[in-house]
Amino acid sequence: MTSAAPPPDAPVILFDGVCNLCNGAVSWVMDRDRRAHFRFASLQSEAARRALDRANAGNSLPDSIVLIDDAGVHTKSDAALRIATKLGWPWSWMRVFLIVPRVLRDAVYDVIARNRYRWFGRSDTCRMPAPGDRDRFL
Repeated sequence: MTSAAPPPDAPVILFDGVCNLCNGAVSWVMDRDRRAHFRFASLQSEAARRALDRANAGNSLPDSIVLIDDAGVHTKSDAALRIATKLGWPWSWMRVFLIVPRVLRDAVYDVIARNRYRWFGRSDTCRMPAPGDRDRFL
């Protein structure tokens, strides 16, 4: 875990704050994001709505993961793979999956997303950052 705060214009990962899989994924990314490259916000938060508005993202986004970076708004498998590529070795090798047609990648993603509450559970509240990580959350 790092204590460095990401810059205000850092890429933002928006996640389903009541999904145990999504919260676990955020913790996993934070543990591997040694350079504090990403900022985070729950999709249920006002901060996420503001970030989506600033990015002109529209209203038809999935409720599981969104990445907003300097290249735009990314969802589903594109978001997951773009996040992995920013984590450095060995996770950056996952960019090879970008050659798989998005329709196939997103089909797998959709199966997991559709079943995530049943398989991994759901929390009654959104994830609260640990005191040392608060500066990484919007």
